[in-house]
Amino acid sequence: MSSNISTGAGSPFGAGLPGAPNLRGRRRPGETVIKAVLFVSAMLSVVITFGIIAALIQPVLDFFAEVAFSEFFSFDEGSRFAVLPLISATLMTTVIALLVAVPLGLGAAMYLSEYASARARKYLKPTVELLAGVPSVVYGFFAVMFVTPTLLQDLFGLKVSFLNALSAGLVLGVMIIPTIASLAEDALSAVPQALRQASLAMGANRMQTTLRVVLPAALSGVAAAIVLGLSRAIGETMIVTIAAGSQKNLSLDPREGMQTMTGFMASTAGGENPVGSTSYNTLFAVGLTLFVITLVINIISIALVRRYRQAY
Repeated sequence: MSSNISTGAGSPFGAGLPGAPNLRGRRRPGETVIKAVLFVSAMLSVVITFGIIAALIQPVLDFFAEVAFSEFFSFDEGSRFAVLPLISATLMTTVIALLVAVPLGLGAAMYLSEYASARARKYLKPTVELLAGVPSVVYGFFAVMFVTPTLLQDLFGLKVSFLNALSAGLVLGVMIIPTIASLAEDALSAVPQALRQASLAMGANRMQTTLRVVLPAALSGVAAAIVLGLSRAIGETMIVTIAAGSQKNLSLDPREGMQTMTGFMASTAGGENPVGSTSYNTLFAVGLTLFVITLVINIISIALVRRYRQAY
């Protein structure tokens, strides 16, 4: 028995039937409200960003009215206002942290996504994410009390200062492992299963499939995870304040103590500098410099991802 009921050209089933409700253009009662809330949430981050910039501008203008650009952007370690030694120390600790966190974080993400059983993933992923819940001050004391004396000096026999960039960078890398691992694992798991099956059908083994198919397909998400971890490392305060040192030191030796930008800001905001003074305004000048550095890193990362990402 056949049916000759017509639904109308290009219309959904039943849309052309007499008396059928017209669902086109109809929205559920709360859909408009939800859309508005989501829009406000998206715009709020933009507003907050511009608010931060607006709060920094006036103190920075007051600072540069009294301090020359050449004195601020100088390599003089003895100058109270020289920022380049702070930038050097910040980049050094961040690079060390990435050398630790990127291989371990991506390795954990690939194992959880491609190799671990459902039961193992159920317990391992929350365990890895627990590292994100450890207070940064605990990481700082861990670097001072264990990493430097026990790991670096006793185990590896390195001649390091009590406060040094190497210890701070290593612990900083451990701290951002869960950030990179969790976000990268989500990106890898989102790759369609058909890509894995096609690669295996062509004769590739699981490792080749992971590295040559799954990882390139999830490149944008993996890059976002690394950039977020990078931003987290650059902006970390307590670890570098406790473990890296409090003296400006323009050195390429991570075994020495040195002060980072966030460490300098923490010490400057300690209450010894009167509000509105030049020393206090240095806090905002360094903060704006850190903001610009983070912004440039994010722009470069987005450009690289857009150029080399593989769309499927």
